[in-house]
Amino acid sequence: MREHLPYTRAVVTLDEDGTRLDTSFRTPHLSVMALVADGGRPFLHLSSREAQVIVSTTGGGPVTEQDVMLARQIADVAARYLADCERLHTEQSTNPHQVVDESEQGKAA
Repeated sequence: MREHLPYTRAVVTLDEDGTRLDTSFRTPHLSVMALVADGGRPFLHLSSREAQVIVSTTGGGPVTEQDVMLARQIADVAARYLADCERLHTEQSTNPHQVVDESEQGKAA
């Protein structure tokens, strides 16, 4: 059985289409905060010891309808993530020898 060690992974890709940054948090050392700056701009802040991601309003300006739609999407996806974590934790607690199939990891719901 493979040991699942925590890590944060960040990859930068530079090509003819531009720059892309991919960050994966797979660590218990993750913090998530929702903040509002002095100017009234909201922030969603995810960070580990090695990396951080900050999401805020479009162009750092006033809240737009698109910003509200994105915030709703984040809330919906976070609720689904919570439900999956709770379900899998319960299943794994009742059957601790259950092995998760690697092909099932990362499959979109």
